[in-house]
Amino acid sequence: MSYFIVIEGIDGAGKSSIAHGLRDVLEQTQGNAVLLTQEPHADCLVGAEIRAALAGGRSMSPQSLALAFALNRSDHLQRIVEPFLRKAGRIVICDRYVLSSLVYQARDEISMADVLSLNSWARPPDLTILLTVSPIKAYERMRRREDKREIFENNLPARAEKYRRASKLLQDEGQQIVEVNGDGEFAEVFAAVLAALKQHKPDWLRLQPPLLL
Repeated sequence: MSYFIVIEGIDGAGKSSIAHGLRDVLEQTQGNAVLLTQEPHADCLVGAEIRAALAGGRSMSPQSLALAFALNRSDHLQRIVEPFLRKAGRIVICDRYVLSSLVYQARDEISMADVLSLNSWARPPDLTILLTVSPIKAYERMRRREDKREIFENNLPARAEKYRRASKLLQDEGQQIVEVNGDGEFAEVFAAVLAALKQHKPDWLRLQPPLLL
């Protein structure tokens, strides 16, 4: 058996830091059987076009953007995620997945149900960890970033509400989604993430406290 973990949350929730920390901890017991990846994936189909659209340098309709993300995800799964997970005892950690598509691609022109339908073929995660964070804390973290903000990084209260609705939609589909409060310092949030993983992990996955944070 293999295990597919997804880390989700609004911009500024700390997803990337948690995902990297989780990989480091799991490598202590699983070695090179752990893969960290992200979506949209730059090296998969239309990855460059999606990045250009998110940066505001390329015009793309909501429908086209939703289709582009679905195509990028299909290639990502087919060429990277699924081959890695075919061998027993392997773990993939993905920074953003279908839940993000439901939140960010659903607009007035295309419904959340439409976006879910576009991604109905996608492998469901074994566990999704949703980092919930107050918009004030998220904005504070975003202001400390050196990179440019993307077009979706605005109106975070409404975005957080969409995450709640999208999470409920996927839970109704039978997916395992665990919310972790992401407002605290990294060590506190990471400990809560490890506790969630310990509660829901398969029996074969060995987990020990991190050597370093």
